Amino acid sequence: MDARELLETVGGLIAHLKAFRAKLPDVVHTAVVPSGVKPTLEAIEAYEKTVYRFREAAKTATFRRLNELFIESLESFEAGHLLDAVHPILMALDQIEAMEQEKTITVPQAEKGRVAEYRKMLHKILPGNQPELEGAGRGL
Repeated sequence: MDARELLETVGGLIAHLKAFRAKLPDVVHTAVVPSGVKPTLEAIEAYEKTVYRFREAAKTATFRRLNELFIESLESFEAGHLLDAVHPILMALDQIEAMEQEKTITVPQAEKGRVAEYRKMLHKILPGNQPELEGAGRGL
């Protein structure tokens, strides 16, 4: 496994998270849906396949340290906890950047922008990413 395959795995997980987020209403009232909204079995299986494909390909200790984060994200995704599924992926991006700085992995120059792009995509999934008032936070 190389850095490009790792980034493809992260991109796949983010695509699953974005698809689940797109199906969620902006507000889920617990009185109406007390257990929350969960992804479909097909979505869970696809997410699980992505995580386990990575686990099978990650033979070196360098990449194995990301397994726990991906498993944590999978468990949260299965339960329908979108926010709890996003945070481990953000932590995995932090680990990837740290591994690159430590020279443990080499990210090709053409791929370096993907980490920042993925981080931006994940932040868009999180609540509060769009201020309700135009110009909010910019000062007057």
